[in-house]
Amino acid sequence: RYSGRLQMVSPEFEILAEGRDELLNMGRIVPIYSLPQGLSQRLLRRLIKQSLDEYLPKVLDVLVYSLCARHNLFNLAKALLNIHFPESPEFQKEAFRRLSFEEFFLFQIPLVLRKLQRKETPGIRHRVEGKLIAEFINNLPFQLTRSQEKVILEIKGDMSSSFVMQRLLQGDVGSGKTVVAVIAGLIAVQGGFQTAFMVPTEILARQHYDKINSVFKSKPQGLGRVRVGLLSGGLQDKEKKRLCVQIANGQIDLVIGTHSLLEENVRFKKLGLVVIDEQHKFGVGQRALLPSKGIKPDVLIMTATPIPRTLAITIYGDLDVSIIKELPPGRGITMTMLFTHTAKSEVYFLIKKKLKKGEQVYVVYPVIEESFALDISGAKKMYEELKNKEFKGYRLGLIHGRMTDKAQQDTMRRFKSRELDLLVSTTVLEVGIDIPNATCMVIEYADRFGLSQLHQLRGRIGRGKEESLCILISDTQRPEALKRLEAMVKYTDGFRIAEEDLKIRGPGEFFGKRQHGLAELKIANPLTQMQLLKAAREEAVRLMDTDRYLSGRQNILLKEKLLQRFPGYEKLIVT
Repeated sequence: RYSGRLQMVSPEFEILAEGRDELLNMGRIVPIYSLPQGLSQRLLRRLIKQSLDEYLPKVLDVLVYSLCARHNLFNLAKALLNIHFPESPEFQKEAFRRLSFEEFFLFQIPLVLRKLQRKETPGIRHRVEGKLIAEFINNLPFQLTRSQEKVILEIKGDMSSSFVMQRLLQGDVGSGKTVVAVIAGLIAVQGGFQTAFMVPTEILARQHYDKINSVFKSKPQGLGRVRVGLLSGGLQDKEKKRLCVQIANGQIDLVIGTHSLLEENVRFKKLGLVVIDEQHKFGVGQRALLPSKGIKPDVLIMTATPIPRTLAITIYGDLDVSIIKELPPGRGITMTMLFTHTAKSEVYFLIKKKLKKGEQVYVVYPVIEESFALDISGAKKMYEELKNKEFKGYRLGLIHGRMTDKAQQDTMRRFKSRELDLLVSTTVLEVGIDIPNATCMVIEYADRFGLSQLHQLRGRIGRGKEESLCILISDTQRPEALKRLEAMVKYTDGFRIAEEDLKIRGPGEFFGKRQHGLAELKIANPLTQMQLLKAAREEAVRLMDTDRYLSGRQNILLKEKLLQRFPGYEKLIVT
């Protein structure tokens, strides 16, 4: 209204040409597209509509009629029309459901086929009961949880079968996955086979080696005869060469190592089991290379980034899935608090309170050196500042990825033996460190870390009986970052954390598109459409049972689509 008169500001209108009875830009549900430069919504709508009118009658559907009927799915032509120009909101939803189902179905077929082929691949039939296993379990300083016992039974079932084991073990940080892996390793060792245990960091490799070796060496019989080796990049060339000879000659039963295990000169005499810890830290090629050093060894893959079982079974569809749901009893609770940098005095008060009780503290920074571009302080500078100012009189240490392996190991040894009170660090601490007396962690610039990474870091505390405290420091106002930090404060359960992380980041980024083929999911979302994903997997299983290599006439189009979309699929269907 202007000067008392009604006005129409920047009106949009559409001229209905003679012979046309359909509007594209009004009077209907109108699509809004992401536009390339120089193209308007109206022009793009018109071009898409022209393409649909011309080519939809020629569209060939990869989903057979009977499958669509079972799940009440639109045919492809109807779905494409209604995803762009829906007749109603209900038709738009059904078009979305149909296209999502097809993506899930195509995604699942290679996974189901790989799993079927593996289940038919002859492997090593291990003897799963024996004195070695019983001796190890009986000498543990704690009782196995029910979840651990259940997973051990599942692994024993796999390893005693005539076929290759490919099992994913999920469990929250500190749930006791390593103990389960050692038991699996001993099953292989007691039958005269070797076990390779690959972890992502030198620190974790050393920690596993020290712990396992100390348990074994304390028993003169049985376990004491198990020969454990540590192969890492930090070894002297002479020592590394000697160890490689021992591995090749079968003089080492259980080899713990980092990426060094993948080197060409590392050869096994009789590899029976491969354990890969924190599998997401390794690429697909790396995970496949280690088992290739043996003749069909069993494979146990572990992750501390757990997801709901239904989702795990479908995303990791070529693997069997085990889950450790509970933490060992007797652990103190861990509380998480969020502060801004203006509240540093309160943070320092809480740290000193812990130190005065004789407990130890981690302070974690996202970078080693100060970054002016990111406006954040680095671990090296803050180590000097904290040592000479706020925590003068306390014993401080520094650890980061640019230090030599020897220097890192020495620093961790000193912290573990309580020669240091406070350890300033980067994310080298993220995986596996287990020091029960460390009860406080401060994570500076916490918004710079992903949610799963924050939870991994927090898992370094809360390992003993004392109450632990995780302090997040951030000044961020970014909505997505605040969601991550609020989730950390609210939840301690790793499964819930992973679920929140999935919601925030989306499945492609969460799982890694390259590793899981999720780059092909343009429309479908495994988290919000879990039931549809499950139905698509069931159909993939049904199809593989009836026409595994898609040689039937009705599946010719489907086979062509799979070959086009997944380059590795051709190797699977060579009969």
